[in-house]
Amino acid sequence: MRFNRMLLSVTLVIVALVTQVTILARLQLPGAVPDLLLLTVLGLALVYGHVGGALIGFGAGLLADLAPPADHAAGRYALVLCVIGYLAGLFKPDNGQIRSATGPMVVVVASAIGSTLLYAGVGALVGDTAARQVGLGSLLFTSALYDLLLAPFVVPGIMALARRADNDPLAETTSAKATDVSSGWLSSGGTGLRLGGQRGGLRMKAAGGLRMKSVKSRVARAGRIKGVKRL
Repeated sequence: MRFNRMLLSVTLVIVALVTQVTILARLQLPGAVPDLLLLTVLGLALVYGHVGGALIGFGAGLLADLAPPADHAAGRYALVLCVIGYLAGLFKPDNGQIRSATGPMVVVVASAIGSTLLYAGVGALVGDTAARQVGLGSLLFTSALYDLLLAPFVVPGIMALARRADNDPLAETTSAKATDVSSGWLSSGGTGLRLGGQRGGLRMKAAGGLRMKSVKSRVARAGRIKGVKRL
């Protein structure tokens, strides 16, 4: 990944995690907590593709696993977001622009349900039964509902920032300068040829003038010699 992508991804992930832990988790909403970190990964994956989505998802999930007040095994949420980021990146539009909001909304709902199921499944493998105590059905419904309501305010903005950061202005300026330099080089080369042609013409005119002068001088000398002989 390029440096501007990494910088933007790290910044957005940190802001999303801090907002989720300090604000959304303290709202005491029934059921699941709105997953702002998941929406951030989805927005970046829809722009950067499946490879970038997997890398960003793994990093974001690992950061969430290590950040307090995490009460689960480290690497659990990293695995979930890595898989979700990879799958969401497969739906990246070819031209980079989404014509309808239906596709991203379907991706958000499927990701919310899939991440909850995958998180609960990994927890069942390691002996975590918290999902069963809370109720898996209510977690699936509330997570999909909260993420769907929050997605229109998060995903489009993140995608716009990702596209703007992906279009490197320094590279565009460099290419524009290179184009200007090349065009200037060609035009100066053409001017140089014209100047060369003009210089060649001037040289030819000067040489012709010298030849005419030499001929006239020879004729004048011949006339003088003939005049001397006549005298």
